[in-house]
Amino acid sequence: MSRAPGRRSVRQRQARGRSHVGERYDVVAGPIAHGGHVVARVEGRAVFVRHALPGEQVLIEITEGTDGDRFWRADAISVATPSPDRVEAPCPYAGPGRCGGCDFQHVALPAQRRLKADVVREQLARLAGLDLPVTVEAVPGDGPEMEAGLRWRTRQSYVGPGKGMRKHRSHDVIQVEDCLIAREDARTPGPGIVVEHVGEHAFEVAADGFWQVHPGAPATLVDAVLEALDPRPGESVLDLYAGVGLFAAFLAERVGPSGRVVAIEGARRASGLSAANVPAAEVAAGDVAAVLAQAYAERFDLVVLDPPREGARRAVVEAVVARSPRAVAYVACDPAALARDVAIFAEHGYGLERLRAFDLFPMTHHVECVALLTKVGSDLH
Repeated sequence: MSRAPGRRSVRQRQARGRSHVGERYDVVAGPIAHGGHVVARVEGRAVFVRHALPGEQVLIEITEGTDGDRFWRADAISVATPSPDRVEAPCPYAGPGRCGGCDFQHVALPAQRRLKADVVREQLARLAGLDLPVTVEAVPGDGPEMEAGLRWRTRQSYVGPGKGMRKHRSHDVIQVEDCLIAREDARTPGPGIVVEHVGEHAFEVAADGFWQVHPGAPATLVDAVLEALDPRPGESVLDLYAGVGLFAAFLAERVGPSGRVVAIEGARRASGLSAANVPAAEVAAGDVAAVLAQAYAERFDLVVLDPPREGARRAVVEAVVARSPRAVAYVACDPAALARDVAIFAEHGYGLERLRAFDLFPMTHHVECVALLTKVGSDLH
């Protein structure tokens, strides 16, 4: 399974000329960009602005930027002309200079999904040369708070002592009394094993290992993958980046005893748990590209790709197409990585047949996609 969206480390960049940090400019916010900000222009230079919406006239304050930088970063600190999609942030810790965990607390939930759809569509167009309609679907939750985009995180980490959250692109910590996207019973990752249930299947998961944090995510993604692939009895399936065996369990059920499921996962602890969770599958632990370079060279009917944030990349994509699957289901937590890999598939004759996108991370810019790739010219494509 793909790893949950995490905080990227902030690289210390060498200053290239005079700093503009702290300067303020009146700008009109442009289109949404990947990463939870909009694009504005200051004297022709692109500025990535948080806490704004497309079309708004805002006062921005530069947070990163020197004369020699190609682009700057900024916060919108006041809004002269608000968008109709702007709302008052439900979280008191959201906003410039505060908690960096959420990107869209100031955006109405339907508009958040439209913005995410715009990003997915733009990344596919720019990096894969595709022009596709995209709709980001809501994921079922339990209760009115989840329907409002809150209280969906089943696990939450804080910076101690207390409930500390980091500011955006900073190691600075702000203390919070309550994180509104965390469930009241959210677990703090730690040692041990927990059991997660999806339908009639139970999965042992390391308490500090990966499992989707939205309670509706596992079942939603399984349904989307099965719908895309339509596995048939007797077929062979490669489940790559298989985690603890979520997809493998349901795939093994579909292909039956006459079929075959091979689950490959780089994290040895997760791979060991998948062997226990899905005894019907063949389980291999190791770097996916390295394993595929040495084993399982025969043809497979179906492939599931659920890579981490950086995507599958060329070596894995080319290993997949070398096995001539009739269909590939690609589960992606980063639309840019997905688009880059879709372009590599296209080089080898596999086209993007359809795509679904899911709002597994409300109030943030993150979005999960399930893409179906098939051989161009086949009956499926």
